[in-house]
Amino acid sequence: MPNGSRTPRRAPPYGPLEGIRVVDSARFVAGPWASTYLGEFGAEVVHVESPPFERPYADPSRSLLPTLPVGAPPGESVSESWAQYARNKLSLGLDYRRPEGRAVFLDLLARADIWIESSRPGTFDRLGLSDAEVWSVNPSLTIVHVSGFGRTGLPERVGAPSFDLIGQAYSGYLSLQGNPEPEPPMRAGTALNDTVTGLAAATSALMGYIHAQRTGRGQAVDVAQYEIFFVLLENLALDYFARGVVRGRYGRGHARLFPYDVHRAADGWVVVAAPTAESWARLKRLIGFNDPRFDDPVYRAEHREPVDRAIADFCAGRSRQELEQLGQTHDLAISRVYDIADIARDPHYRARGMFVEWDDPVAGKLKGAGVAPKFSETPGGIWRGAPWLGQDNEWVVRTLLGYSEAQYRALCEAKVLGADPPPASDRSRVPKFFEREGL
Repeated sequence: MPNGSRTPRRAPPYGPLEGIRVVDSARFVAGPWASTYLGEFGAEVVHVESPPFERPYADPSRSLLPTLPVGAPPGESVSESWAQYARNKLSLGLDYRRPEGRAVFLDLLARADIWIESSRPGTFDRLGLSDAEVWSVNPSLTIVHVSGFGRTGLPERVGAPSFDLIGQAYSGYLSLQGNPEPEPPMRAGTALNDTVTGLAAATSALMGYIHAQRTGRGQAVDVAQYEIFFVLLENLALDYFARGVVRGRYGRGHARLFPYDVHRAADGWVVVAAPTAESWARLKRLIGFNDPRFDDPVYRAEHREPVDRAIADFCAGRSRQELEQLGQTHDLAISRVYDIADIARDPHYRARGMFVEWDDPVAGKLKGAGVAPKFSETPGGIWRGAPWLGQDNEWVVRTLLGYSEAQYRALCEAKVLGADPPPASDRSRVPKFFEREGL
């Protein structure tokens, strides 16, 4: 039985992870996204935030631009990133660097199943919160350490700063993105390394949790941002060690798969993917390309220009919608390159509940990305907006941990606990669970 299921819960019962409690002391996307993902599927997540308990916050995700509500002053606004990525969490403002705060933190970890943190390696050891010390109060806890370069290896790497862009570069991913030399590499348009690392951290947290359920013993998971991207780069390493190939940037197309490219339609961009024998046979009939030499995939990949020209000419005189309809009629993979305006109008997104509305305690009613993947029996969902700092201090300390009112007040007065409520917050408002569009 998970530790979290034996103690009071604030999150409503839902999802496949109901009963699991996650303590999240991570910050700035990669680590916090791991706990966000677990929280969207029923885990109760307590996000622990250290001082300062006012702007600029210890977790810069709260203050990233742009902010909501639009036009609100800094003291009355919240980052769009925080609003999207901190949903479903509880917030505890706690100075765990002080002895009293360290004791509260250990009490919280004793009632948790998973702890996710993303400090530079060694930070929590210096605070008296090493893995060994934490396991002394909860031997079955799964501890997930998220960092740029991992907890072991060359000291100069282990201690180096890292952000999403560093992970993209050091992993080799960036060397494959963009047009060939002399054009510069092209970074991903979002914090892709951070979010993929978060998914890997969430997955590894559950692996560790399953092991702990079987054995009663917790373990530590070392998640390095660059390694997650590196292992996802297909056969990049194998190709090098087997043949000495240093794969480079290939622009819009694919180094091996063809046709597999971006083309301009009459009203925007589309992608056309026909890399298999069956899909190529259908595509060549559609575009009227009859040279039998190109049925050999090796020949086709080595002599791309005639095929590219034929596809480009076919797409140029047709709209994106017309090309998509032709793809459906002829069982071909053709899609417009969607931007968010296209996505917002797309009936398939709406049919699958990929837009959801929720109440944010600072910004009010919001609409953003929904939850994926879909579970048939225990679906995930959004039960609350991203909390303001310290929004759940009293519930965590008094109800979950069982401290007396006097103990709680003493911690508040000593500034071991801290909070920064928005001026106009309505603390009595509790959104009705799952009464939201798409759920």
